[in-house]
Amino acid sequence: MTIFFCFSFRLRYNYFMEQELGNKKLNTAEKITLTHFFLMFGYKLFSFYFPLYLLEKNFSILQVGYTSFLIYISLAISAPVVGYLNYKIKPNILITLGVLGYSGYSLAMLFSVPVPYFYGFQILLGISGALFFVSSRSILMSEKSKKLSGTFAWFYSAPIYADAIAPALGALIIWKFGFFGVFVVALIVQVLASIFAFTKLKSGTKVADKVSLSESISNYKKVSTRMDTKGVFIIFLSFLILVIAGFNNTFFILFLKSLNLTQEQILIFNSVVSLSFLPISIVVAKKINKVSNEKNIYIGGQIVGAFSILLGLVTNFINYFLMFVITLIEDTGNLIASSGRSSLMATRLKNYPKESAAIDTIFSPLSTSFGALFGGILIYYFGYQLIFIFMGVVILLLSLIGIYVKNRKN
Repeated sequence: MTIFFCFSFRLRYNYFMEQELGNKKLNTAEKITLTHFFLMFGYKLFSFYFPLYLLEKNFSILQVGYTSFLIYISLAISAPVVGYLNYKIKPNILITLGVLGYSGYSLAMLFSVPVPYFYGFQILLGISGALFFVSSRSILMSEKSKKLSGTFAWFYSAPIYADAIAPALGALIIWKFGFFGVFVVALIVQVLASIFAFTKLKSGTKVADKVSLSESISNYKKVSTRMDTKGVFIIFLSFLILVIAGFNNTFFILFLKSLNLTQEQILIFNSVVSLSFLPISIVVAKKINKVSNEKNIYIGGQIVGAFSILLGLVTNFINYFLMFVITLIEDTGNLIASSGRSSLMATRLKNYPKESAAIDTIFSPLSTSFGALFGGILIYYFGYQLIFIFMGVVILLLSLIGIYVKNRKN
Protein backbone atom coordinates (compact mmCIF):
# COMPACT_ATOMS: atom_id res chain seq x y z
CA MET A 1 0.00 0.00 0.00
CA THR A 2 2.79 2.42 0.91
CA ILE A 3 4.65 1.65 -2.33
CA PHE A 4 1.50 2.29 -4.38
CA PHE A 5 0.88 5.52 -2.50
CA CYS A 6 4.41 6.81 -3.16
CA PHE A 7 4.21 5.82 -6.83
CA SER A 8 0.83 7.55 -7.24
CA PHE A 9 2.03 10.68 -5.49
CA ARG A 10 5.14 10.78 -7.66
CA LEU A 11 3.01 10.30 -10.79
CA ARG A 12 0.74 13.14 -9.69
CA TYR A 13 3.75 15.33 -8.90
CA ASN A 14 5.34 14.69 -12.32
CA TYR A 15 2.09 15.43 -14.10
CA PHE A 16 1.71 18.77 -12.36
CA MET A 17 5.31 19.73 -13.01
CA GLU A 18 5.01 18.95 -16.72
CA GLN A 19 1.52 20.28 -17.38
CA GLU A 20 1.18 23.21 -15.04
CA LEU A 21 4.61 24.48 -14.11
CA GLY A 22 6.72 23.69 -17.13
CA ASN A 23 9.92 23.82 -15.04
CA LYS A 24 11.59 22.18 -12.07
CA LYS A 25 10.81 24.90 -9.55
CA LEU A 26 7.71 24.67 -7.39
CA ASN A 27 5.39 27.64 -7.67
CA THR A 28 3.39 29.15 -4.83
CA ALA A 29 0.24 27.13 -5.54
CA GLU A 30 2.23 23.89 -5.40
CA LYS A 31 3.87 24.87 -2.11
CA ILE A 32 0.47 25.66 -0.59
CA THR A 33 -0.85 22.31 -1.75
CA LEU A 34 2.12 20.52 -0.17
CA THR A 35 1.61 22.46 3.06
CA HIS A 36 -2.04 21.42 2.98
CA PHE A 37 -0.98 17.80 2.54
CA PHE A 38 1.50 17.88 5.44
CA LEU A 39 -1.01 19.62 7.71
CA MET A 40 -3.77 17.15 6.93
CA PHE A 41 -1.40 14.19 7.18
CA GLY A 42 -0.69 15.09 10.81
CA TYR A 43 -4.33 15.80 11.59
CA LYS A 44 -5.70 12.68 9.91
CA LEU A 45 -3.39 10.44 11.89
CA PHE A 46 -6.03 10.64 14.61
CA SER A 47 -9.06 12.53 13.25
CA PHE A 48 -10.41 9.50 11.39
CA TYR A 49 -10.81 7.70 14.73
CA PHE A 50 -11.80 10.74 16.77
CA PRO A 51 -15.57 10.00 16.80
CA LEU A 52 -14.82 6.49 18.09
CA TYR A 53 -12.39 7.99 20.61
CA LEU A 54 -15.13 10.33 21.86
CA LEU A 55 -17.62 7.47 22.18
CA GLU A 56 -15.04 5.58 24.26
CA LYS A 57 -14.87 8.71 26.46
CA ASN A 58 -18.63 8.35 27.03
CA PHE A 59 -19.60 11.16 24.66
CA SER A 60 -23.07 10.70 23.18
CA ILE A 61 -23.60 10.85 19.42
CA LEU A 62 -25.10 14.32 19.93
CA GLN A 63 -21.93 15.42 21.73
CA VAL A 64 -19.85 14.04 18.86
CA GLY A 65 -21.84 16.26 16.52
CA TYR A 66 -21.51 19.22 18.90
CA THR A 67 -17.74 18.78 19.01
CA SER A 68 -17.51 19.03 15.21
CA PHE A 69 -19.99 21.90 15.24
CA LEU A 70 -17.74 23.97 17.52
CA ILE A 71 -14.74 23.44 15.22
CA TYR A 72 -16.48 24.43 12.02
CA ILE A 73 -18.71 27.21 13.30
CA SER A 74 -15.70 28.95 14.86
CA LEU A 75 -13.86 28.54 11.55
CA ALA A 76 -16.77 30.14 9.70
CA ILE A 77 -17.08 33.04 12.15
CA SER A 78 -13.32 33.68 12.12
CA ALA A 79 -13.00 33.63 8.32
CA PRO A 80 -13.99 37.30 7.64
CA VAL A 81 -11.63 38.47 10.39
CA VAL A 82 -8.76 36.51 8.84
CA GLY A 83 -9.71 37.91 5.45
CA TYR A 84 -9.11 41.39 6.84
CA LEU A 85 -5.87 40.32 8.56
CA ASN A 86 -4.54 39.30 5.14
CA TYR A 87 -4.40 43.02 4.33
CA LYS A 88 -2.22 43.67 7.38
CA ILE A 89 -0.07 40.58 7.79
CA LYS A 90 1.73 38.49 5.19
CA PRO A 91 -0.40 35.45 4.30
CA ASN A 92 2.53 33.06 4.77
CA ILE A 93 2.77 34.18 8.42
CA LEU A 94 -0.96 33.63 8.93
CA ILE A 95 -0.69 30.20 7.28
CA THR A 96 2.19 29.33 9.61
CA LEU A 97 0.20 30.46 12.66
CA GLY A 98 -2.72 28.33 11.49
CA VAL A 99 -0.53 25.23 11.22
CA LEU A 100 0.95 25.97 14.65
CA GLY A 101 -2.60 26.16 15.98
CA TYR A 102 -3.15 22.60 14.79
CA SER A 103 0.06 21.69 16.62
CA GLY A 104 -1.30 23.29 19.78
CA TYR A 105 -4.49 21.27 19.43
CA SER A 106 -2.54 18.00 19.17
CA LEU A 107 -0.51 19.04 22.22
CA ALA A 108 -3.70 19.73 24.20
CA MET A 109 -5.18 16.34 23.25
CA LEU A 110 -2.05 14.71 24.68
CA PHE A 111 -3.14 15.65 28.18
CA SER A 112 -6.85 14.72 27.93
CA VAL A 113 -7.97 18.17 29.04
CA PRO A 114 -11.22 18.45 31.04
CA VAL A 115 -14.47 18.91 29.11
CA PRO A 116 -14.77 22.74 29.37
CA TYR A 117 -11.20 23.18 28.13
CA PHE A 118 -11.72 20.41 25.59
CA TYR A 119 -14.49 22.41 23.93
CA GLY A 120 -12.30 25.50 24.06
CA PHE A 121 -9.63 23.71 22.05
CA GLN A 122 -12.21 22.77 19.41
CA ILE A 123 -12.76 26.51 18.97
CA LEU A 124 -8.98 27.04 18.79
CA LEU A 125 -8.79 24.42 16.04
CA GLY A 126 -11.52 26.23 14.11
CA ILE A 127 -9.68 29.55 14.33
CA SER A 128 -6.46 27.83 13.23
CA GLY A 129 -8.33 26.38 10.26
CA ALA A 130 -9.54 29.86 9.32
CA LEU A 131 -6.00 31.22 9.43
CA PHE A 132 -4.75 28.47 7.15
CA PHE A 133 -7.62 28.13 4.67
CA VAL A 134 -8.52 31.80 4.20
CA SER A 135 -4.89 32.80 3.75
CA SER A 136 -4.22 29.90 1.39
CA ARG A 137 -7.27 30.69 -0.72
CA SER A 138 -6.34 34.37 -0.69
CA ILE A 139 -3.01 33.54 -2.34
CA LEU A 140 -4.55 31.08 -4.80
CA MET A 141 -7.30 33.50 -5.81
CA SER A 142 -4.68 36.18 -6.45
CA GLU A 143 -2.93 33.91 -8.96
CA LYS A 144 -3.03 35.08 -12.57
CA SER A 145 -3.41 31.54 -13.91
CA LYS A 146 -6.32 30.86 -16.25
CA LYS A 147 -6.54 27.32 -14.93
CA LEU A 148 -7.89 28.03 -11.45
CA SER A 149 -10.27 25.06 -11.47
CA GLY A 150 -7.30 22.72 -11.86
CA THR A 151 -5.33 24.63 -9.20
CA PHE A 152 -8.18 24.27 -6.71
CA ALA A 153 -8.65 20.62 -7.68
CA TRP A 154 -5.03 20.13 -6.62
CA PHE A 155 -5.61 22.02 -3.37
CA TYR A 156 -8.80 20.12 -2.48
CA SER A 157 -7.33 16.73 -3.33
CA ALA A 158 -4.39 17.19 -0.93
CA PRO A 159 -6.33 15.74 2.06
CA ILE A 160 -7.16 12.70 -0.07
CA TYR A 161 -3.45 11.91 -0.27
CA ALA A 162 -3.29 12.15 3.51
CA ASP A 163 -6.33 9.85 3.77
CA ALA A 164 -4.53 7.24 1.73
CA ILE A 165 -1.92 6.42 4.35
CA ALA A 166 -2.30 8.56 7.52
CA PRO A 167 -5.21 6.55 9.04
CA ALA A 168 -3.32 3.29 8.47
CA LEU A 169 -0.21 4.69 10.15
CA GLY A 170 -2.37 6.22 12.87
CA ALA A 171 -4.01 2.84 13.55
CA LEU A 172 -0.61 1.22 13.94
CA ILE A 173 0.56 3.93 16.33
CA ILE A 174 -2.67 3.75 18.37
CA TRP A 175 -2.34 -0.05 18.54
CA LYS A 176 1.24 0.19 19.81
CA PHE A 177 1.20 3.37 21.90
CA GLY A 178 -2.44 4.43 22.32
CA PHE A 179 -3.86 7.84 21.48
CA PHE A 180 -1.05 9.49 23.43
CA GLY A 181 1.43 8.18 20.88
CA VAL A 182 -0.57 9.26 17.86
CA PHE A 183 -0.99 12.79 19.25
CA VAL A 184 2.79 13.02 19.74
CA VAL A 185 3.45 12.00 16.12
CA ALA A 186 0.76 14.40 14.87
CA LEU A 187 2.38 17.21 16.85
CA ILE A 188 5.80 16.51 15.29
CA VAL A 189 4.40 16.39 11.75
CA GLN A 190 2.48 19.66 12.20
CA VAL A 191 5.48 21.49 13.66
CA LEU A 192 7.51 20.38 10.63
CA ALA A 193 4.64 21.54 8.38
CA SER A 194 4.73 25.00 10.00
CA ILE A 195 8.48 25.22 9.34
CA PHE A 196 7.90 24.22 5.71
CA ALA A 197 5.17 26.85 5.32
CA PHE A 198 7.21 29.65 6.86
CA THR A 199 10.37 28.92 4.89
CA LYS A 200 8.88 27.98 1.51
CA LEU A 201 6.02 30.47 1.17
CA LYS A 202 8.04 33.67 1.28
CA SER A 203 7.63 34.58 -2.40
CA GLY A 204 4.30 35.76 -3.72
CA THR A 205 2.95 36.58 -0.26
CA LYS A 206 3.36 40.33 0.04
CA VAL A 207 0.92 42.43 2.03
CA ALA A 208 -1.62 44.36 -0.02
CA ASP A 209 -1.90 48.14 0.00
CA LYS A 210 -3.22 49.54 3.26
CA VAL A 211 -6.94 48.89 3.56
CA SER A 212 -8.94 50.13 6.52
CA LEU A 213 -11.56 48.06 8.32
CA SER A 214 -14.35 50.24 6.88
CA GLU A 215 -12.97 49.68 3.37
CA SER A 216 -12.89 45.93 3.94
CA ILE A 217 -16.50 45.96 5.15
CA SER A 218 -17.41 48.04 2.11
CA ASN A 219 -15.75 45.42 -0.10
CA TYR A 220 -18.00 42.72 1.38
CA LYS A 221 -21.01 44.87 0.51
CA LYS A 222 -19.72 45.26 -3.05
CA VAL A 223 -19.21 41.51 -3.28
CA SER A 224 -22.79 40.85 -2.17
CA THR A 225 -24.18 43.18 -4.85
CA ARG A 226 -22.44 41.10 -7.53
CA MET A 227 -24.52 38.06 -6.61
CA ASP A 228 -27.54 37.94 -8.93
CA THR A 229 -30.34 35.36 -8.75
CA LYS A 230 -28.23 32.79 -10.57
CA GLY A 231 -25.34 33.44 -8.20
CA VAL A 232 -27.56 32.93 -5.15
CA PHE A 233 -28.88 29.69 -6.67
CA ILE A 234 -25.35 28.39 -7.24
CA ILE A 235 -24.30 29.37 -3.72
CA PHE A 236 -27.31 27.57 -2.23
CA LEU A 237 -26.61 24.44 -4.27
CA SER A 238 -22.92 24.53 -3.30
CA PHE A 239 -23.93 24.88 0.34
CA LEU A 240 -26.18 21.80 0.19
CA ILE A 241 -23.45 19.75 -1.50
CA LEU A 242 -21.11 20.68 1.33
CA VAL A 243 -23.77 19.91 3.96
CA ILE A 244 -23.94 16.28 2.89
CA ALA A 245 -20.13 16.21 2.68
CA GLY A 246 -19.94 17.67 6.20
CA PHE A 247 -22.44 15.12 7.46
CA ASN A 248 -20.30 12.35 5.99
CA ASN A 249 -17.10 13.83 7.47
CA THR A 250 -18.60 13.67 10.95
CA PHE A 251 -20.74 10.54 10.91
CA PHE A 252 -19.67 8.32 8.01
CA ILE A 253 -17.29 6.25 10.15
CA LEU A 254 -20.16 5.68 12.60
CA PHE A 255 -22.40 4.75 9.66
CA LEU A 256 -19.86 2.12 8.60
CA LYS A 257 -19.72 0.87 12.18
CA SER A 258 -23.54 0.59 12.18
CA LEU A 259 -23.17 -1.78 9.20
CA ASN A 260 -21.15 -4.06 11.52
CA LEU A 261 -17.80 -3.32 9.88
CA THR A 262 -14.89 -3.86 12.24
CA GLN A 263 -12.31 -1.15 12.88
CA GLU A 264 -9.84 -3.04 10.69
CA GLN A 265 -12.38 -3.22 7.83
CA ILE A 266 -13.17 0.48 8.17
CA LEU A 267 -9.45 1.29 8.06
CA ILE A 268 -8.90 -0.84 4.94
CA PHE A 269 -11.99 0.62 3.30
CA ASN A 270 -10.87 4.22 3.88
CA SER A 271 -7.33 3.57 2.66
CA VAL A 272 -8.44 1.72 -0.48
CA VAL A 273 -10.91 4.48 -1.39
CA SER A 274 -8.25 7.15 -0.90
CA LEU A 275 -5.59 5.26 -2.85
CA SER A 276 -8.02 4.65 -5.70
CA PHE A 277 -8.91 8.32 -5.76
CA LEU A 278 -5.34 9.39 -6.56
CA PRO A 279 -5.42 8.61 -10.31
CA ILE A 280 -8.97 9.96 -10.52
CA SER A 281 -7.83 13.30 -9.10
CA ILE A 282 -5.22 13.52 -11.87
CA VAL A 283 -7.92 13.14 -14.52
CA VAL A 284 -10.20 15.63 -12.77
CA ALA A 285 -7.45 18.27 -12.51
CA LYS A 286 -6.69 17.80 -16.20
CA LYS A 287 -10.28 17.84 -17.51
CA ILE A 288 -11.95 20.30 -15.16
CA ASN A 289 -10.47 23.39 -16.83
CA LYS A 290 -12.16 22.46 -20.11
CA VAL A 291 -15.62 22.94 -18.57
CA SER A 292 -17.14 26.17 -17.26
CA ASN A 293 -17.14 26.71 -13.50
CA GLU A 294 -20.94 26.70 -13.28
CA LYS A 295 -21.21 23.46 -15.22
CA ASN A 296 -18.62 21.85 -12.96
CA ILE A 297 -20.78 22.72 -9.95
CA TYR A 298 -23.89 21.28 -11.59
CA ILE A 299 -22.08 18.13 -12.75
CA GLY A 300 -20.60 17.62 -9.28
CA GLY A 301 -24.02 18.16 -7.73
CA GLN A 302 -25.63 15.58 -10.01
CA ILE A 303 -22.99 13.02 -9.11
CA VAL A 304 -23.25 13.67 -5.37
CA GLY A 305 -27.06 13.72 -5.43
CA ALA A 306 -27.53 10.59 -7.52
CA PHE A 307 -25.08 8.47 -5.55
CA SER A 308 -26.32 9.74 -2.18
CA ILE A 309 -29.78 8.50 -3.20
CA LEU A 310 -28.30 5.19 -4.32
CA LEU A 311 -26.47 4.81 -1.01
CA GLY A 312 -29.70 5.36 0.88
CA LEU A 313 -31.64 2.89 -1.27
CA VAL A 314 -29.14 0.04 -0.94
CA THR A 315 -28.14 0.58 2.70
CA ASN A 316 -30.00 -2.48 3.97
CA PHE A 317 -28.24 -4.89 1.62
CA ILE A 318 -25.08 -3.06 0.59
CA ASN A 319 -21.84 -4.97 0.17
CA TYR A 320 -18.23 -3.89 0.57
CA PHE A 321 -17.57 -3.41 -3.15
CA LEU A 322 -20.73 -1.38 -3.83
CA MET A 323 -19.97 0.87 -0.85
CA PHE A 324 -16.48 1.40 -2.25
CA VAL A 325 -17.79 2.41 -5.70
CA ILE A 326 -20.44 4.78 -4.32
CA THR A 327 -18.03 6.50 -1.93
CA LEU A 328 -15.36 6.88 -4.61
CA ILE A 329 -17.78 8.45 -7.10
CA GLU A 330 -19.30 10.73 -4.45
CA ASP A 331 -15.83 11.99 -3.52
CA THR A 332 -15.20 12.72 -7.20
CA GLY A 333 -18.42 14.73 -7.42
CA ASN A 334 -17.48 16.73 -4.34
CA LEU A 335 -14.04 17.52 -5.78
CA ILE A 336 -15.53 18.72 -9.09
CA ALA A 337 -18.18 20.87 -7.38
CA SER A 338 -15.79 22.40 -4.82
CA SER A 339 -13.15 23.22 -7.43
CA GLY A 340 -15.78 24.80 -9.68
CA ARG A 341 -17.17 26.88 -6.80
CA SER A 342 -13.82 28.28 -5.71
CA SER A 343 -12.76 29.00 -9.29
CA LEU A 344 -16.10 30.71 -9.98
CA MET A 345 -15.73 32.96 -6.94
CA ALA A 346 -12.12 33.78 -7.79
CA THR A 347 -13.18 34.71 -11.35
CA ARG A 348 -16.27 36.71 -10.47
CA LEU A 349 -14.68 38.48 -7.52
CA LYS A 350 -11.15 38.86 -8.88
CA ASN A 351 -10.91 42.44 -7.59
CA TYR A 352 -11.59 41.26 -4.02
CA PRO A 353 -9.41 38.17 -3.45
CA LYS A 354 -9.24 38.57 0.35
CA GLU A 355 -13.01 38.90 0.72
CA SER A 356 -13.79 36.15 -1.78
CA ALA A 357 -11.29 33.86 0.00
CA ALA A 358 -13.05 34.52 3.32
CA ILE A 359 -16.51 33.93 1.84
CA ASP A 360 -15.40 30.77 0.05
CA THR A 361 -13.81 29.50 3.27
CA ILE A 362 -17.06 30.11 5.17
CA PHE A 363 -18.99 27.73 2.94
CA SER A 364 -17.25 24.52 3.94
CA PRO A 365 -17.12 24.93 7.74
CA LEU A 366 -20.60 26.48 7.96
CA SER A 367 -22.16 23.62 6.01
CA THR A 368 -20.08 21.06 7.92
CA SER A 369 -21.11 22.58 11.25
CA PHE A 370 -24.73 22.46 10.09
CA GLY A 371 -24.38 18.81 9.10
CA ALA A 372 -22.60 17.98 12.36
CA LEU A 373 -25.02 19.83 14.66
CA PHE A 374 -28.25 18.58 13.15
CA GLY A 375 -26.89 15.28 11.83
CA GLY A 376 -26.90 13.63 15.23
CA ILE A 377 -30.50 14.71 15.83
CA LEU A 378 -31.63 13.57 12.37
CA ILE A 379 -29.88 10.22 12.73
CA TYR A 380 -31.69 9.65 16.02
CA TYR A 381 -35.13 10.25 14.50
CA PHE A 382 -34.74 9.19 10.86
CA GLY A 383 -31.60 7.06 10.55
CA TYR A 384 -28.85 7.31 7.96
CA GLN A 385 -30.90 5.90 5.09
CA LEU A 386 -33.57 8.62 4.88
CA ILE A 387 -31.00 11.39 5.30
CA PHE A 388 -28.96 10.13 2.34
CA ILE A 389 -32.08 9.82 0.16
CA PHE A 390 -33.64 13.18 1.07
CA MET A 391 -30.46 15.22 0.69
CA GLY A 392 -29.61 13.38 -2.51
CA VAL A 393 -33.01 14.13 -4.06
CA VAL A 394 -32.80 17.85 -3.24
CA ILE A 395 -29.23 18.21 -4.57
CA LEU A 396 -29.95 16.20 -7.73
CA LEU A 397 -33.10 18.19 -8.56
CA LEU A 398 -31.39 21.56 -8.07
CA SER A 399 -28.41 20.45 -10.17
CA LEU A 400 -30.67 19.27 -12.98
CA ILE A 401 -32.61 22.54 -12.90
CA GLY A 402 -29.38 24.52 -13.01
CA ILE A 403 -27.94 22.62 -15.99
CA TYR A 404 -31.29 22.77 -17.81
CA VAL A 405 -31.51 26.56 -17.43
CA LYS A 406 -27.89 26.99 -18.49
CA ASN A 407 -28.30 24.83 -21.61
CA ARG A 408 -31.50 26.59 -22.53
CA LYS A 409 -29.81 30.01 -22.43
CA ASN A 410 -26.99 28.72 -24.57
